[in-house]
Amino acid sequence: MRSVGELTAGRFTGPGIAVFVSGVASMGLEILAGRIVAPQFGSSIYTWGSIIGVFLAALSLGYHYGGKRAARRASRPRLARLLVWTAAYVAVVIFASDLMLSLGAAFPLPSRFASLPAITLLFGPPTYLLGFISPYAAQLSATEGVGEASGEVYAIGTIGSIIGAFGTTFLLIPSFSIEVIGFVFGALLIVTAAGLVLTSAGRDPLYSTVAVGVLLVAAVSSGAIGVSTGGQVVYQTQTPYQELEVTELGGTRTLYLDGQRHSAMDIDDPDRHVFTYTRYFHLPYLLADDPDDIDRVLFVGGGGFSGPKRFVSEYDATVDVVEIDPAVIRVAKEYFAVEESERLNVYNDDGRRFLRETNHTYDLIVLDAYKKDKVPFQLTTVEFMALTRERLSEDGILVSNLISAPAGPASKFYRSEYRTVNEVYPQVYSFSTASGSTVVQNIELVATRDTARLSEAELRQRNRQRDIGIDLSGAVNSYQNPPPTGDVPVLRDDRAPIDSLLDPMVGQEYVIEQAPPNGSTATPSLDASAVSSERFSPSVRPGTGNGTESGVGV
Repeated sequence: MRSVGELTAGRFTGPGIAVFVSGVASMGLEILAGRIVAPQFGSSIYTWGSIIGVFLAALSLGYHYGGKRAARRASRPRLARLLVWTAAYVAVVIFASDLMLSLGAAFPLPSRFASLPAITLLFGPPTYLLGFISPYAAQLSATEGVGEASGEVYAIGTIGSIIGAFGTTFLLIPSFSIEVIGFVFGALLIVTAAGLVLTSAGRDPLYSTVAVGVLLVAAVSSGAIGVSTGGQVVYQTQTPYQELEVTELGGTRTLYLDGQRHSAMDIDDPDRHVFTYTRYFHLPYLLADDPDDIDRVLFVGGGGFSGPKRFVSEYDATVDVVEIDPAVIRVAKEYFAVEESERLNVYNDDGRRFLRETNHTYDLIVLDAYKKDKVPFQLTTVEFMALTRERLSEDGILVSNLISAPAGPASKFYRSEYRTVNEVYPQVYSFSTASGSTVVQNIELVATRDTARLSEAELRQRNRQRDIGIDLSGAVNSYQNPPPTGDVPVLRDDRAPIDSLLDPMVGQEYVIEQAPPNGSTATPSLDASAVSSERFSPSVRPGTGNGTESGVGV
């Protein structure tokens, strides 16, 4: 019996190489699909389930029809054509992915299935074509016997899929843009097709191979069709965790993660809170019996470091920040005026693991690691909340920045998290950050160990009496009564149905209010200058970019 190494060494010629390359390309495109559709549909379990289902269905159809036609149609030139046609469609995806996503999003489907049309349009045709490769290659194999030929094809294709999976995940996505990665797969298909054509008797597909190669180069050179909603893109990259972009518009620098606004900075006043919700991080200075006792603060989630920077400049406190994505830390230092010091410590780690292993005790913990459609469930459960309580001082306070609605169908995540936190902390306060009880927005939960609950009037009085460097009258005015929680679960490590709780928010407007300038006592209004909103699954990416990882200093 031959080993896999002997099999691949002996059969990696002609059709065998085509099978190997088809495996690399199909699995690589499947993983890349998650990055392409995330800005439009998020990266929930429903999106990934749709991606996997579409790829399996398209491959199955390709296997079926390819097998029926292989006996009379299989040839090296036809294998080359299949690879060329696939590369041509990859070029279309590179150039028009945003447009195709928008077209797919127009179908009126329930939110859980909303990504299916776009995923099918983007990746169904090329995956279907790749499905023809294996049965054609088996027919052309020099191996005697259907079983042995099929076994070799499956083995070679699987090896290609393994390399495509690991290579895309650990090498390509952390290093290159989506456009460049698409070009790599397209070029691999073109080169393989050219090799098949040059080693066969007929060279008719050679011209089409060259033409598609030119098309592929043109597509990656021009960049994807997009609509700039966030200003000029000054930096863009793919990280192991997400797509990251930094844009500038009207003196404001904004950090986008997976196409969603995460934080913003006033270039002329880097410590100013641009978004209203980041002002609410100061609420513990009203809830604490003595705000001077807040000496050590932990932020779980860095982003643009709006909160940590302001805390360091405003208060005599040491601030630790734990951020899981090293690229976010690097970009924060380069583009968002973050400087580590004795009072600002930055750690590249998972928030829960950091809390489990740290020896520090904190007076305030701020959870700011959630995105609109991607919530790390391990940071939402009752077990995690118990861990935060263990790491807080006796009078310590927890703040959790959620994205949900205060009431209505889109409030499920907020109400479930409120119930979960309330399992651990005696008092849980909530504050909305935008007008409208059913509007998807940032909601701030503030939890304490106090036995007595402070009223809105008491918080208003403390806001007048205490000099904490920022007026929180607007935040206090958004004081919410405890929500009903009887119909939502307590989130636990063994059952945290985050995706189903977030599902009602898909397609709804997400409102982020702009904060007033420092020193202003005005409550943020809902006029056009003070509010920015986007769909819960935005339909366009900010900026068009040029398909390269580059930065422009400002």
